[in-house]
Amino acid sequence: MARASRVGREDRNRAGKGRREQRIGLRRLLGWAAFVPLATRAPAYGRLFWELIRDERTPRGRKAILAAALGYLVVGRDLVPDDLPVLGGLDDLVVVILAVDLFLDGVPEDVLEEKLDDLGIDRTAFAEDVSRIRRLTPAPLRRIVRRAPDLVAFAGDTLHASGLGPRVRAWINKEGSLA
Repeated sequence: MARASRVGREDRNRAGKGRREQRIGLRRLLGWAAFVPLATRAPAYGRLFWELIRDERTPRGRKAILAAALGYLVVGRDLVPDDLPVLGGLDDLVVVILAVDLFLDGVPEDVLEEKLDDLGIDRTAFAEDVSRIRRLTPAPLRRIVRRAPDLVAFAGDTLHASGLGPRVRAWINKEGSLA
């Protein structure tokens, strides 16, 4: 009798877990469904990015961020190997999201507005899509990455002010050096 009741409880527990897993799967599916409108607007956003990259008013450093992200994706050397399920592709997604976020932060507002108007992209939908994408990355990581351009500029200014760059170049180019 005790064994029969235990078996019955185990069956109920398994059935409950199955429903829970279905709910989690459904929740995840509904979460991804929020990106369907974004996917339909992806070609327009691709044209927007192309126009922003071609525009001379977009800072070169921000263009370099997109180039670096593209290089990261193309080279195939990842922080997390792609062989690992879920996590393997997640690092690529995070790199792309952060690069797009940094790029858009550096584009002058008037240039962005002009390009949105030229391409007929709804500003409200664009703002919603950008915020939806930004929610994919944790806020602490976004804060750290947003400081990166300033840190790189600071390091470059410091190196330039120290005069170390020309001295190193002179040392490398010096006759009889290993270079």
